[in-house]
Amino acid sequence: MKTVNVALVNNLKSFAQQYVAHYVDKYAHLPLVECDDNWPSNCLQGNNNEQTNFWQPVEVEDDLSFQNIESALEISLHRDVKHYFTALYSDSLHARCKEGELSLLLPWSDKDFERLQENIIGHVLMKRKLKQPVTIFFAVTDDEDCILSVDNATGEVWVERVGCLPHKKLADELAVFIEQLIPAIP
Repeated sequence: MKTVNVALVNNLKSFAQQYVAHYVDKYAHLPLVECDDNWPSNCLQGNNNEQTNFWQPVEVEDDLSFQNIESALEISLHRDVKHYFTALYSDSLHARCKEGELSLLLPWSDKDFERLQENIIGHVLMKRKLKQPVTIFFAVTDDEDCILSVDNATGEVWVERVGCLPHKKLADELAVFIEQLIPAIP
């Protein structure tokens, strides 16, 4: 039986709902994404015009798993990483925290989940090559050289420069970090 970090999943869903509500308050419609027939998603909510579609985050109903990555890399990913990336399909969700602006990265679809897995494998292999503890990215920041990551051993949330050791701890766990985010509508 799969144990879920309920607080993390609920905080992520709550933030996604707040994000959409703030967007609708600002623009009087759902968020927009460029039309791309090569990237279908359950997030799509109809056409706005020939160039853009409406979208909103939706709960993942598929049985997404990181088992292939864990087997290939001989590693167990932190449960928060697995729950975070398998809770919602969504475009990036822009947010603000006391440290600055960021964008939460989430899979758009099953196909995007596969691409995400490939990127995580590349990140883990880079960390191993650099002989650094494994972290798993989950957000990008307004500083293009910095990412937000989860320490795979502890679940702590850190800021790290790509290729460097994490340098600033933001929270003891991902659920706490997400709970304090404020939507930043572009």
